[in-house]
Amino acid sequence: MSSADIAMLVDMGFSMSKAEKALEITGNNGVEPAMEWLLAHSDDTEPSPEPPVAESAPASVADTPAQDSVASTGGQVSTTEVAKSMKCDVCGKLFNSSLAVEFHATKSGHDRFSESTEEKKPLTEEEKKEQLKLLDEKLRQKRKEREEQSKKEAFERERNRIKSGKEMSEARKKLEELEMKKLLEQRKREKEEEKLARQRVKAQIEADKAARRAKAAADNSQIPNSVSTLSSLSSSSSTSSHHRKDYSETKLQIRLTNGRTLTQSFGSKEQLSAVRLFVEMNRTDDCGPFNLMTNFPKKVFTEEDYDVPLDVLGLVPSAVIIVQKKTALC
Repeated sequence: MSSADIAMLVDMGFSMSKAEKALEITGNNGVEPAMEWLLAHSDDTEPSPEPPVAESAPASVADTPAQDSVASTGGQVSTTEVAKSMKCDVCGKLFNSSLAVEFHATKSGHDRFSESTEEKKPLTEEEKKEQLKLLDEKLRQKRKEREEQSKKEAFERERNRIKSGKEMSEARKKLEELEMKKLLEQRKREKEEEKLARQRVKAQIEADKAARRAKAAADNSQIPNSVSTLSSLSSSSSTSSHHRKDYSETKLQIRLTNGRTLTQSFGSKEQLSAVRLFVEMNRTDDCGPFNLMTNFPKKVFTEEDYDVPLDVLGLVPSAVIIVQKKTALC
């Protein structure tokens, strides 16, 4: 049981016995529960102090000679006064217990006290009512402060929760933006790689065409003289009166497997492989391997024919070439 709690209750006008009883009943949980109990039981009777224990008979007998001696002194009685309370020499307030003195000293800072023969008068009914009213007002004020503090703490918790939710939302949004940025960068890289791959394919096609042209030029310069001699003899014998004309260009009509026609001009010295490459790049029919052939005269060109110039194959100054599917599928 706290002496400070007892002193505070005594200072408020309650008796020592009631203060101790209130604290004991409320489980020593502080002044406020004890005050509430005291206010609820203000009409209860004061607990009576225990009667002093009577002394034994021999002691009373032993006191008889002493009393006789006192009576024989001619009625001389001691007039020594007994201290009935403690008084604060600073403010003059009276206290009826050392606990109340300690509480007053702690609360006010006063440090000078002395014994007094004055007796602290109990509170009147009006003073008790006024004291109870003040206590009730203090209790309401404390309850109000607790409610305000509770509301303030609830508001702070709600604000922290909202702040935490906003921070989580912003973090989630930022993460989604980073993911979207990474995805866009990845798509951009893929497009760049596709573009570079197409450029490499085009460059390879151009290189192949250039290589075929160079090879065709080299083959034309190395054609045996016998072939040219035979050609000149046959042409001179068949057309003795007509001189053969040299063509530098030929115009070819290429019929695809779907019935459509491609028309393109080629150099007369270009190889037949250039025509095949043109068909591969521009055909609109089904994909797949194919052969090139002519109807007049009917001839299916072999792999060796693709390295022969067009004028040697008789495809100048114009000709019709037919695209024929091979048996193998795509």
